Amino acid sequence: MSKSSVGEAESGASGLDARLVARAAALAGLRLALLDANGGEVAPMAAGAVRDMRGRRFPAHLDTRYSEDDWWHGQHRYAREQPWYTFDRDRWTRNRYTRRHGASVDHQLPQPGDSPRERTAARVAASRRQRAEERQRRFLAGEFRDLPEPFECCCLPRCDELDDRSGRPIHAEDCPCLCDVA
Repeated sequence: MSKSSVGEAESGASGLDARLVARAAALAGLRLALLDANGGEVAPMAAGAVRDMRGRRFPAHLDTRYSEDDWWHGQHRYAREQPWYTFDRDRWTRNRYTRRHGASVDHQLPQPGDSPRERTAARVAASRRQRAEERQRRFLAGEFRDLPEPFECCCLPRCDELDDRSGRPIHAEDCPCLCDVA
């Protein structure tokens, strides 16, 4: 680093690159850290934090979320592969999402079952399970008691021999069923 750059930095006329300051601190046996309002050190982003479809980290100041939660709209929505994670650039949308779901501590860490396909399958299975439980509850409560008995055809084998299936069903004279008669 040149003497003039040091002089400009000392006088406040220009700034220093953060990497340069970190290197200088390391030479002095120090390290740079960010502190919160209470003086506690802010931990760096987790090395295994979720990444976009190109393997890049998401912007550190934006909270990531699963992409199908309030999935984005636009003319290219169905022409592109759905990402696993996304974030909201619009501050109003981010604040609304934070009010609904709470602020995240840090970017998400990838977990098994995070793919949109696996999350959709889990939601479908949960929905089916919930509907089955609801039907079972209604059955046990007796809500289906007044439904008519299911119809069972008791046509004779001769009815099948007579019927060529070209029009209305044909029944033998002694057929007890007459299933096509209203």
